[in-house]
Amino acid sequence: MKRLYFSLQISAEEYLAYYQGSGNVVLARTEEGQKLQFPAKELRKFVSRSGIQGRFEITLNNEHKLIELRRAEY
Repeated sequence: MKRLYFSLQISAEEYLAYYQGSGNVVLARTEEGQKLQFPAKELRKFVSRSGIQGRFEITLNNEHKLIELRRAEY
């Protein structure tokens, strides 16, 4: 398994576009500089009135499939 860390700043309006189906995936860059792509629906549990902000940890299996996405501490 592999753990990657990244930060997001997505406004509520921007995430609403994902929620309404205009975007299916989120693109991010890890703290190590790698490009990362994962399903936008995985962020639903992190949405607040101001959108999605913070540092996150994603765990992938050996086939690069998402196992877990959680908020990480700084």
